[in-house]
Amino acid sequence: MIVPSSQFTVPFDGSFAIADASSQPPEKVAGKKTLEKELAQCVASISELQRKLYADNRYSLLLVFQAMDAAGKDGTIRAVMSGVNPAGCQVSSFKSPSAEELEHDWLWRTSKALPERGRIGIFNRSYYEEVLAVRVHPEYLKGQRLPEVNSDNIWQERFESIRDHENHLGRNGTIVLKFWLNVSKEEQRNRFLKRLTTPEKYWKFSNSDLGSRSRWEDYMAAYEALLNQTSREHAPWYAIPADNKRYMRLSVAKIIRNTLEALPLRYPEKSPDQIALFDDYISQLQGEGATLER
Repeated sequence: MIVPSSQFTVPFDGSFAIADASSQPPEKVAGKKTLEKELAQCVASISELQRKLYADNRYSLLLVFQAMDAAGKDGTIRAVMSGVNPAGCQVSSFKSPSAEELEHDWLWRTSKALPERGRIGIFNRSYYEEVLAVRVHPEYLKGQRLPEVNSDNIWQERFESIRDHENHLGRNGTIVLKFWLNVSKEEQRNRFLKRLTTPEKYWKFSNSDLGSRSRWEDYMAAYEALLNQTSREHAPWYAIPADNKRYMRLSVAKIIRNTLEALPLRYPEKSPDQIALFDDYISQLQGEGATLER
C-alpha cells in the first residue's frame, strides 16, 4: 500500500534538509479550543477505524516516534491514542538494550514487539536508535560484539537493513508510519527549564538530557541522514512541527486517521446460510427472556 501523502511527508528522493523544516506551525494556525475540538473528533474517528481494523484482521499499523528529548513523544501518544481500545493497541519503549538483547542482532528486540494483525503498535523510539544515538556515540557498537565493523559502510548497511525490514513488513500487511517530532533547540531549552522549576515535573529530567543537547548538531546530521535514507512511499517519515504541542498532536492524528481510512477495511460478512439461522437464534433468545420474566 502507498500511504496517503501529507504536507509533512519527508520526500522520497533524498532532498530533505532539516534547516528548511519548520518547528513552528503555520502563521494562521487555529486557536487552542479549535485544535482541541478537532483532535477529539479525529481521535473518535481513529477509535472507530481501529475497531474495523481489528475486525478485518488483515492489516496492522506500526507508528514509530523519534525525537529529541522533551519534543513531546509521550504526550502525543497519550493524546492521540486516548480513545483507542487498549485491547487493540500496544506501546513499546526502547531505551538502552539489555544483556539479552545484545546477544541478538539489533532488529531482534523491536521485531518481538511488532503488532499483530488487527492491532496498532506504537514504538516510542525504535530500531532507528541504531542509526541515530549509536551513530552519534559509535562507542556503543563495542557492546554489540559485531564480528566486523567497517566504519565507512556500517551506517549504509543499517539503512539498507531498515529499508528491507520495512519492505517486508509492508508486503505482509503492516503499515509503517514514522513521525519525527521537530522541536527547536530553543523550545527544548524552555521545556527543560520548566521541568527543573516545577516539582511535579522533576522526574522527567535526566542528567543525560543535557549531554544529548550538547551534541545537537551531531544529532541533527544523523536525523537528516536517516530521514533521507528511509522515507519511502510504503513507509514514509513525517517531519511534524513540535514547538506547538496541540498543533503537533492534531497533525499526527490526521495522518493516522487518513491512513486508516485509505485501507480497504471491511467487517467480516456472514454467509446467506448463516444469516438464515438468525431467526431461530432470535426466537431462542427471546424465549429465554420470557422464561426469565416469569
